[in-house]
Amino acid sequence: MNAISLLMQDHKAVKALFAQYEGLSDRSFATKKKLADQICQELTVHTQLEEEIFYPAVRRPIHDGDLMDEAVVEHASAKELIEQITAMDPADDLYDAKVKVLSEQIDHHVKEEEGDMFPKVRDTAVDLDALGQEMAARKEQLTGVAA
Repeated sequence: MNAISLLMQDHKAVKALFAQYEGLSDRSFATKKKLADQICQELTVHTQLEEEIFYPAVRRPIHDGDLMDEAVVEHASAKELIEQITAMDPADDLYDAKVKVLSEQIDHHVKEEEGDMFPKVRDTAVDLDALGQEMAARKEQLTGVAA
């Protein structure tokens, strides 16, 4: 699987998890915690793959440092929310709000990557298949599950 396909597969999976979360009742605390933890874990692995492998490989070839810098800042913001969410109890007042804001931030980030960054990367000489293999191997290391 090439690098962009792998990242888009992750985007789709996380979007589905956020949709499941949105469909839960206000009092489904155990399910909310389980889903939120899964979302946070998926996003943590995904951002690590992007920051360790994908972004360094494509930063120079796409000639758009500003776009790459924005993506890194968006990751930092998401990581902060992830840290807060994982430390909270789903019954806490701001728990749902933080998950919602994380969902909105990730939605924005995904739109920028899929609408702007990925098309630019496709127009470069970056070997997306080799990059995808490297990312899949790293993902397996991080999760214990083959990508």
